[in-house]
Amino acid sequence: MSSKRDSNDKQEGEKAASEPTRPPWRVEGAPAESPPPPTPPRRLPSWLGFFVTLLVVNWIVAGLITQPVSKTAIAYTDFVAQVKAGNVKAIGAKGDSIDGVMKESVTIDQEKVTNFKTERPTFADDDLLALLQNKDIEVKARSLFTSSPVWATLLVNFGPTLLIIGLVILGTRSMRSAGGLGGIGGIGRSKAVRGDELGGPKRVTFADVAGIDEVEDQLYEIVSMLRNPDKYRVVGAQLPRGVLLSGPPGTGKTLLARAVAGEAGVPFFSASASEFIEMIVGVGASRVRDLFDQAKKVAPSMIFIDELDAIGRARGGGASFGGVDEREQTLNQILTEMDGFTQTDGVVVIAATNRPDVLDPALLRPGRFDRRIVVNPPDMNGREAILAIHTRTVPLADDVSLAHIASITPGMVGADLKNLVNESALLAAKHDHDHVTTADFTNSLEMIVLGAERNITLSEEDRRRTAFHESGHALLGMLIPGADPVRKISIIPRGNALGVTFQTPDKDRYGYGAQYLRGRITGGLGGRAAEEIVFGNVTTGAESDLEHITTIARQMVGRWGMSDAIGPVSVLPAADANSWYPGDPRAPSEATRQLVDAETRTLIEDCYHDALSRLREHRQQLDDLAAALLSAETLDEDTAYGVVGIPVPEPMP
Repeated sequence: MSSKRDSNDKQEGEKAASEPTRPPWRVEGAPAESPPPPTPPRRLPSWLGFFVTLLVVNWIVAGLITQPVSKTAIAYTDFVAQVKAGNVKAIGAKGDSIDGVMKESVTIDQEKVTNFKTERPTFADDDLLALLQNKDIEVKARSLFTSSPVWATLLVNFGPTLLIIGLVILGTRSMRSAGGLGGIGGIGRSKAVRGDELGGPKRVTFADVAGIDEVEDQLYEIVSMLRNPDKYRVVGAQLPRGVLLSGPPGTGKTLLARAVAGEAGVPFFSASASEFIEMIVGVGASRVRDLFDQAKKVAPSMIFIDELDAIGRARGGGASFGGVDEREQTLNQILTEMDGFTQTDGVVVIAATNRPDVLDPALLRPGRFDRRIVVNPPDMNGREAILAIHTRTVPLADDVSLAHIASITPGMVGADLKNLVNESALLAAKHDHDHVTTADFTNSLEMIVLGAERNITLSEEDRRRTAFHESGHALLGMLIPGADPVRKISIIPRGNALGVTFQTPDKDRYGYGAQYLRGRITGGLGGRAAEEIVFGNVTTGAESDLEHITTIARQMVGRWGMSDAIGPVSVLPAADANSWYPGDPRAPSEATRQLVDAETRTLIEDCYHDALSRLREHRQQLDDLAAALLSAETLDEDTAYGVVGIPVPEPMP
């Protein structure tokens, strides 16, 4: 398929190069000429720095101008005496208040006086003006020490207020010119990152994606439309406006979006939905407008919004408060940008979410997200292809089989497998290996699934009980027809477990029969049954086993119709749904719930009796397996089956 795709790409590229027709994309509101240059880096507006500087200068100058002049208060008689002595240079008078300057400093009341002030008594009848004129003293009808001129007083009193008013006016104008809240510190500007301007590694292509071929094929149509739109316009086809990728975490949704942009060779804007939400209502909508404006200027382009459910949840969920208003305004703006009065051609929106069930119906209708693609965990062949990609730069030992590793990692997604490869390489480096071995992979898998080894010292009695417990699980896994093969048995403490029996199927299972599920329950009870047979009592070591098998049994009875007493009726909520609330019309009756409990107990008890019977019948094999575990602590698949004399099961076709 890949060779055919490459041939089509080459033909489309040659056709596009040989036909220099008009640009196929139309962006309303944008000039017809070449796209504008990239937006320069954001910085503080120049007017903001100017006004801050002016405000600081105002305070400094006003402070210098209004520095008070020191004047010494003296008695009126002392003032007259200095006038008669000819030691007064000039005075200023305003009413009965007099201040002035001495020609030479004098000491009055043990204080040196140069600038002085005094008050003329109202009952004084001396001819002061004649005395001043005889001594040629300059007289002014105002104070000689005015604190500041009128302009300085106005500057001090009204300057800061005028500056603040001017700042608000200019800020408002800038907000209007920026189309929203983007004028003040860029608060309304989009935080989306343009992928082709980041630099660094080369662009991601479909060669970096594996294990999800069916999804890759659907997205490749988007790439083909972006590369050669004329081919589709001839038959009246339009580019999908939006593509919604949904699926469990780690399945490669973000990687797929980057691959589409890399294959198409168009600008790629990526943002998390939570980046649009702020405390201030209206910021999110402003950022959405800014993001789409940037994408329109460089169309054809792509916008990738991760975790769409952060802003795309269904509206009308009760009273609206600040956070809800902001989220709904942001959602409304996205709805308008994707399919509103202003049509935008050449901008494709790809979104990813783990919760498509909570999204608003208006967001999912055709014309917005025209195509909805579910990204499921890969099957065994897909896991092998993903491992091949992640081990391209990892030296592998000759004993490593990627197919075998893929077979023992059911349910793992791309992110899990990448982490497994990295942990295996770290473990190989820790043990000074030149190549990553199969043991490194299996040990890393145990650490990821069960946790790291615990350095605790168990008593001999605890080790022996643990060995029989795990041997009970393993032996039943070998004896029950159709059970998952036993891959590894260990009594080394890991995480919260004192031992582990690792079982995985040869092939991925998508449906489970009643017989297989009963075998799972019987095998899960093997540890408790072995303890009862060997030691005559049971311990708390079977706690997690009981929780697991109880969940399976209840679902068999209440969800999957595998009980004759209940019949083919689903009376329990799905595993990922909330429990029934009081008064829920979907909830079963009290009698039905009691019947479910009784049938669950009966099923588990039947499986427990089966476990006891099988282990008693094969007691010698149980003892041999426990002895081997106590000696080696860890047994691989071939060794474990060899100890009990049971051939290793052939892989399922």
